[in-house]
Amino acid sequence: MMRLKCAWRELLGILPTWLRAEVDRQGRDCLQEIRLRRGKPVVLVGANGRRELPRPTEQEDLQYVINMACRYSPWTASTTAQGYITAPGGHRIGICGEALIRNDEMKGIGTVTSLNIRIARDFPGICSNLWLHHEGILILGPPGSGKTTLLRDLIRQRSQRETISVVDERGEIFPPAADFPLGMNTDVLSGCRKRQGVLFVLRTMTPDCIAVDEITASEDCDALIHAGWCGVSLLATAHACSVSDLRSRPVYSPLMKSGLFEMAVVMRKDKSWYTERIMQ
Repeated sequence: MMRLKCAWRELLGILPTWLRAEVDRQGRDCLQEIRLRRGKPVVLVGANGRRELPRPTEQEDLQYVINMACRYSPWTASTTAQGYITAPGGHRIGICGEALIRNDEMKGIGTVTSLNIRIARDFPGICSNLWLHHEGILILGPPGSGKTTLLRDLIRQRSQRETISVVDERGEIFPPAADFPLGMNTDVLSGCRKRQGVLFVLRTMTPDCIAVDEITASEDCDALIHAGWCGVSLLATAHACSVSDLRSRPVYSPLMKSGLFEMAVVMRKDKSWYTERIMQ
C-alpha cells in the first residue's frame, strides 16, 4: 500500500508553540494548508475540509514563523520578493502584507499580515505507469493540485533507467530535511535559478533528462529549449488548466512550438489527473 511521507517534525518546528499540539493532533495524515491571518483565527485546511481554531493570530506569531523558516536556510529570505519562503522540509510559506517597492519593482514584504503554509508531502508510487514513457512530460494544474508531488515520484521512478538532473530552485522537489527518496540515478542542484541551473547540469552532469518545477518565465523556457536541442529529455510543471490554456500564453509559445514536450499530464483540484498529447 502506498503511504504518504512528510517532514512533520520540521513543520511543527516553525509553528508558534501554542499551535503545535493542535496541528499535530488534527493534521498529521491529511493536513494540506495552515492559514494565519493577523487578528483572525488560524484555519487548518485538509482533505476533510476547513477548521478554524479559536485563538486569533498575532503579529508576533507571523514573525515567529518567518524567523524559524529562514533560520535554517538563510538564502530563502531573499525569495520574499517573490511572495514565498521555502521552509525546512520543503514546506512552502506564501506571504501577503505591505509590499516594498523600489524602481517599480517589488523587493519584498514589509509588514506581514497573512501566511499560507502549504505542507510538502511525498507519495511514492503515485505516478503509476507514467515513468515508462521515454518522452518529455509537462505536468499542468492549478496551485495546490499536486504537480510537485507527481513530478517528484516521476523523477524517482524514471531514474531507474535514466540519469536525471533535477534543478530544484526552491528546494521543494527534494527538500534536504524531508528525506524523500531520490531514486537510483538522480542528481539534485538546489538554490539557484532555473536558467543557470539547467545550463550548469547540462555541462557538468551529462544527464539523459532534466527536471524542473514551475516554469514561469521566458528565461526558463529558453534554457529548457537549449537543453532539449542538446538531446536531453525534459520533465517540468507549469500553472495551467489545460494544454489549450498553456498555448494561449505568449511566454510558453516557443516551448510549445519546440516539440520537446510530447505529453501533458493535467492535474485536477482533487489530485486526480489525465494525460493529453501535445500536438504541434
